[in-house]
Amino acid sequence: MHRYEYKVIPAPGKGLKAKGLKTPEARFAYALETAMNELGAEGWTYLRADILPSEERQGLTSSHTVYRPLLVFQRPLDPGAAAPAPLPIEEADETGNAADTETEETSEIKDVTGEADSEPQDETAQDSQDTDQSEPHKQG
Repeated sequence: MHRYEYKVIPAPGKGLKAKGLKTPEARFAYALETAMNELGAEGWTYLRADILPSEERQGLTSSHTVYRPLLVFQRPLDPGAAAPAPLPIEEADETGNAADTETEETSEIKDVTGEADSEPQDETAQDSQDTDQSEPHKQG
């Protein structure tokens, strides 16, 4: 099985000036070509371009979504090299501080699909929900 590593960079925002390039399209293409050739020289293979949403703060209390164009590259890992350890993904809480996204409790409560279930309920709450659902509703 082949193992790959990936590199994601922002797509160029504007073109680069070069001799003979007069149109914005030609300058933009040249900027893209330059970025791709630099990574290609390092062994990276262009895989695809994506536009992905990024949530950003706006002011003190609100946020908005910005769509960012990205270029994705891959290259095979050395067969003898160990795979790099994945970096933990942290989500920021409302104050902007990083918060753990998974604790020991939530990692044990994963269903078959790998998604965490909601908080476990005590048995008395579960029994009262079961009886409410089994009784027919009276119309009056």
